[in-house]
This record gives sequence, C-alpha cells and structure tokens, in this order.
Amino acid sequence: MSKEDPRIAVLMGTRDGAAFIDEQLQSLLVQSHPLVDLWISDDGSVDGTIAIIETWKSRWPKGRMTLVEGPRQGFAANFRSMIVDRRIDADCYAFCDQDDIWESDRLESAIGWMQAHDAKTPLMFCSRTATMTEAGSLVGHSPLFRRPPSFRNALVQSIAGGNTILLNAAARDLLARASARSGFVSHDWWAYLIVTATGGVVHYDPRPLVRYRQHAANLVGANASWRARFSRLGRLFKGDFADWTDLNLDGLAVNRDLLTSDAAACLDLFTNGRRGNLFQRLGALRKSGVYRQTLPGTLGLYLAFTLGRI
Repeated sequence: MSKEDPRIAVLMGTRDGAAFIDEQLQSLLVQSHPLVDLWISDDGSVDGTIAIIETWKSRWPKGRMTLVEGPRQGFAANFRSMIVDRRIDADCYAFCDQDDIWESDRLESAIGWMQAHDAKTPLMFCSRTATMTEAGSLVGHSPLFRRPPSFRNALVQSIAGGNTILLNAAARDLLARASARSGFVSHDWWAYLIVTATGGVVHYDPRPLVRYRQHAANLVGANASWRARFSRLGRLFKGDFADWTDLNLDGLAVNRDLLTSDAAACLDLFTNGRRGNLFQRLGALRKSGVYRQTLPGTLGLYLAFTLGRI
C-alpha cells in the first residue's frame, strides 16, 4: 500500500439510532486520518436518524457522505448490501455501527499496519474494544486474545467486532465476491472467515480503539463479562452455535473456489467430523487443528463438538 493517504470508505448501518448517532459521527469527524467517505445504509428508521444524517451531509469535510436505503432484512443483510455495492470505491473499507465512539487514531492505526504489507495481499485489521454504558461511562474491555488469528480459529470463533475492522481493497474484493453468492450470520465473522480462508492476513491489535456502547437495543452484546460469557456458553449448548456454524459452512461451500488448498482441507475435516460418531468427531477435530482463543474455550469446543452442539 502506498505511503500516501489512502481514501477510506466507512460503511455505517443505521436503524433508529437518533439517540447516539451524532456522537458517533463526531468521533468520525475527528479521526486523524484525513480522507474518509461515509456511506450510510439506513434500514428503515422511524425516529430522527435520517434528519441528523441530512444535517451532517452538508458539513462533512473529509470526503463524500452518501445515504442509501437498506434492504430492511436485518443488520447482516444491511451490511451485506454495502459490501457488494460496487459504487463504493476506495482504497480501504471500515465497518461502523451507529452508537459507538471511535478513538481518534482508530483508522490511522489500521492504515499504519497495512502500509507495511503488500497491497495485493488481502488484509484485515481488527482490535479489542472498550465497553461503555449507555450513558458513555467506561466499564471494561473485551477479552484480550493472544493466539494468532487464522482460518482454524475463524471456523469456530469471531475474535473482533465489525466496528473495529478495516479491510484493504483486495480483501473487500474477495469479501464482495463471496457475499454475492451467500448470506452470512454476521459481517465481522464472515470477513474473518473469508480473509483467512483465501490466504489473507489478519492482525488483531490489543489496544481498544473503539468504545462499544452497551444498551438494551444492542443486536450483539460484548463478550466482556462473565455473565455474557456464560450466556454465550448457554447458547452454544442449546444448539444456536450449531445453526450459525451451518450457515457459515454453507457459505464457505459455495465459495470453495476462493479457498486455499490448506483451508479447503481443514474445512473438509471439520465438516465431515461433525457428522461422525464420537471417536470420528474427536479425531477429525484434533486433526483439523481448529481452536478457540483460550484453553477453557477450546475445551468447551471439544465438549460441544462431541455432543453435536457445534
């Protein structure tokens, strides 16, 4: 990637975000990176969200601000509509929620990492988050992951929120091709899967570069407290995780031609192992090398896998 300032397209999904969107847009305005085109896909807001966006459009100094109508089929479909929209053309692409606050160097930090790599390689930057209350008070952080990002991890875990992700053009091109063929559970997990499956590089930054707001309307809560982690564990053993995995594997299957041979082999072991008996399941999972970021998480993975809950 060139050392010159790249143009970044920020893809923001909105729906009834009037309570917090002004604060989020202010944090985008004060980004240290100078060239930011903002694309906002509104998914049917009935509050004052549209009026706030229209007010901002006339005073956005960093590039273009474009408002489009979302598909009104949920948050994943809304982000998918922007991922595949070829009118959105930039050097890099960032996902953005309507109610967070970005640290001023959130984009600059990601660009700095990308500029040390070949732009032809699919690249994805993501980071830890700080969690805050609805009123904006900081209360904690998302888990700090230490194992390397990889396809073997992405098969069973999404390590970072979409609000922390930046993709280079090569990664976005692959993600758009894959997303044109398939829907997905969530855009952040899907991006992690596709970039790693196609031989790209993912960097997880331990610094919390986004303040993630927790409130009743959150579609996906932060995994920052023990209560939240037990809630996720409960959903795993109820079979919710198996349903999400089914959707991810279906999406990877229709995009098999994009996968590296190593990713395809790992995918086959994992997929076939889910259908075997107890010993076949354990053997296939071990051979695949699939893992979660922590030892307790990996042990839970093996238990859920043997019980057919993943």
